[in-house]
Amino acid sequence: MHLFYQPRVDPAASVLFLPEDESRHAAKTLRLNNGDPITVTDGQGNAYSAVITATDPRRCAFRVLSVESAMPRPFSVRVCVAPTKSPDRIEWFVEKAVEVGIERISFFFGQHSERRHLKLDRLEKIAVAAMKQSLQTYLPQLDEPVSFGELLKTVGEAQRFIAHLPDNEPPVGLAKTATPGGQYAVLIGPEGDFSTNEIQQALNAGFRMATLGNTRLRTETAALTACQYLNFLNQ
Repeated sequence: MHLFYQPRVDPAASVLFLPEDESRHAAKTLRLNNGDPITVTDGQGNAYSAVITATDPRRCAFRVLSVESAMPRPFSVRVCVAPTKSPDRIEWFVEKAVEVGIERISFFFGQHSERRHLKLDRLEKIAVAAMKQSLQTYLPQLDEPVSFGELLKTVGEAQRFIAHLPDNEPPVGLAKTATPGGQYAVLIGPEGDFSTNEIQQALNAGFRMATLGNTRLRTETAALTACQYLNFLNQ
């Protein structure tokens, strides 16, 4: 199945067009021709069975034949993570998290963050490619990076966790703390970890400490591990 992404699909329109990068892929890489079947998703759970009506590497035209809509998952995973010093590591996380299954990725700059800039447009392209690669029809929401304090104000998920090892209490694993069927938000700190003040802010905002295992993980590994745990919990 050839899956393409077009965020604006009007199934009633007689002619629709793929974006330029998708058109180039269809015409140049896959060498599709007029009459060839394709599937187009808008990233909102809809899969449109379609047929190419005009092959053009800049503006490939298609016509919708039918549509199937997938229901959202009965749980949702949101990972809030500080960008890593090396941008390719956070790119790796976004790609793999989308493949595993995630509804929202939020970025924040913490007190100990070493990176203060993020190319969100590049991450969005990586997320689209991962969605298509894994044959999904929901594109996760990627949020513009904000300060840690501003991030906490946006969290409305009922099950909230901060990946941190408590000082004077027995550690509790995320897989044992979270319950199935929930709306989850997990905070993952930067390479320099959360500051003491940030941990207290999170606890005051209703987050619970949870660990991700017995080994020290890199930021991007911890973020993906949290995503995997919550997906496995709901299988």
